[in-house]
Amino acid sequence: MSTENQGITKKVIQERQLQSLDGYFMLLCGVALHIAGIVLLLTGTEPHLLTIALKLLLNVIGTMIFAGLYMLQPNEAALLSLFGQYRGTDRSEGLRWANFLYTKRKVSLRARTLNTPPLKVNDKRGNPVEIGAAIVWRVKETALAIYNVDDFERFVQVQAEAALRHLASQYAYDDAEDLAEGETTLRSGMDVVADAMRQELHNRFVAAGIDVEDAKLTHLAYAQEIAQVMLRRQQAEAIISARKKIVHGAVSMVEEALQGLSERKIVELDDERKAAMVSNLLVVLCSDKETQPVINTGTLYN
Repeated sequence: MSTENQGITKKVIQERQLQSLDGYFMLLCGVALHIAGIVLLLTGTEPHLLTIALKLLLNVIGTMIFAGLYMLQPNEAALLSLFGQYRGTDRSEGLRWANFLYTKRKVSLRARTLNTPPLKVNDKRGNPVEIGAAIVWRVKETALAIYNVDDFERFVQVQAEAALRHLASQYAYDDAEDLAEGETTLRSGMDVVADAMRQELHNRFVAAGIDVEDAKLTHLAYAQEIAQVMLRRQQAEAIISARKKIVHGAVSMVEEALQGLSERKIVELDDERKAAMVSNLLVVLCSDKETQPVINTGTLYN
């Protein structure tokens, strides 16, 4: 398979399966050929050129068989090439045999984890943040991983950092007034961000035959130079939110108190007395310190 781009032809090698032979059977064949050569030489009454040549031929064939043996572990593959030409990939397990002229390069198909170091990037609002991720990946297409990129492990590391930087620029770190209601952020939308990161990594890794199994953010924080400022902003927002709830509750309590006094006709209050009572109750309910009562021995009007 090849693609053309501006007059440059780029050949993309796709993986194809190569069926190897049972290595244990071929091992027995090699041993049998060596034993046959030795027996042939010892049983001959007078060694002559034909016997010696036959014995050497059997030993050479047995040695070729031994040279073609190789072992594959579970979740391991071997890429076989002949004089620089890719012949196929063997994914079988155990002792296998293929042409002794084949060059065999083993590749692990096991899942691997990449922990990216915390990267300093700018989020959607331009704030510097530190972000890191753990990515679980494995080789899916062996031919693409070996022949389409120079070093697929280095390729995964570089593309993962690039994807993480691009992802961070698409989302704001946290909710803010200038963001649309319900907009996903890095802090509140971890699942959505993780799905977007997996798709981003898949699009970047497909050229190397790499499959992304999982990707999660492991580190997320404001950069050190603005961490204290942002912490104070968050504390201020929390205080304002708490104060709003306190005031709302105090107003409701004052309203219920005035309504109860009026319905039970405990005391008749004019507008001025109601204003004074509301002021006193709000001070008591909204204050974050203990209040000291003041007893008025006179009247409200002198």
